[in-house]
Amino acid sequence: MSDHQSQPWHGVIVATSLQFTPEGEVDLAAYRDNVAWLAEQGLDGVAPNGSLGEYQTLSWEERDSVVRTAREAAPEGFTVMPGVGAYSGRESRRHAQVAKDLGCDAVMALPPNAYRADERAILEHFELIASVGLPVTAYNNPIDTKVDLTPEILAKLHSEGLIVGVKEFSGDVRRCYEIAELAPGLDLMIGTDDTVLEVALAGAVGWVAGYPQVFPQATKELFRLSVARDVESALPLYRQLHPVLRWDSKTEFIQAIKLGQDMIGRNGGGCRPPRQPLTAEQEKVVREATQALIDAGVN
Repeated sequence: MSDHQSQPWHGVIVATSLQFTPEGEVDLAAYRDNVAWLAEQGLDGVAPNGSLGEYQTLSWEERDSVVRTAREAAPEGFTVMPGVGAYSGRESRRHAQVAKDLGCDAVMALPPNAYRADERAILEHFELIASVGLPVTAYNNPIDTKVDLTPEILAKLHSEGLIVGVKEFSGDVRRCYEIAELAPGLDLMIGTDDTVLEVALAGAVGWVAGYPQVFPQATKELFRLSVARDVESALPLYRQLHPVLRWDSKTEFIQAIKLGQDMIGRNGGGCRPPRQPLTAEQEKVVREATQALIDAGVN
């Protein structure tokens, strides 16, 4: 484990994919096995029920069982930070309460999903989630949610004591400097696998990450070098990994990462609708990029 224990949301927290049976039911045994393996690899924690975990396709009962399974598989000191994304703040608060009841360390919260919320709605949403009493890391994903958690809004949420960190997924690294100016105490977390070095240089202390479940050792080393600002050592590794890391910012990121899991002998598997399998052309690109790293001994 790294020294992330100062705060449970520091370090490399893996946004876990979720395994399904051939009939499309949640495969908790396969998921438990993957969480345990990620802990063995020396990563710092998992974020179940995030976008990568296909949370929008899960019932409440399924979401609860995924968090429970992650907690059961997590060894001492291994963070479990569930996503509590939902359309309504009441629903998100309910998921945060379950996370607290199951002994989780923190939660990761999107703004109201798919509703073009103004600042009042965003504040109320995070107030409801924070009222449960767990540390809340905001998740800014304006591409998917229709709500942009701008540096100004993040600073307000932080000053009100509603959030402790932000997973910055906008892809706009310029924001990281503005966030640091407006909210110096707010922890910056890398949100897209293909901006690791840039966001780390801007002061990130954590990475909510997809590709460590395919290349755990290489991505762990990339994070270590990046936050140490050892650009000379980080850059060659970053260049080597970038052909796969950039898939984390594409619509088909779940399918690409699950294919990678299958290719290294872990269970990735298929997705629930509406997600479709990769097209033959997409699969060829992902497979070749992943295989090139495997052949080069990257793990």
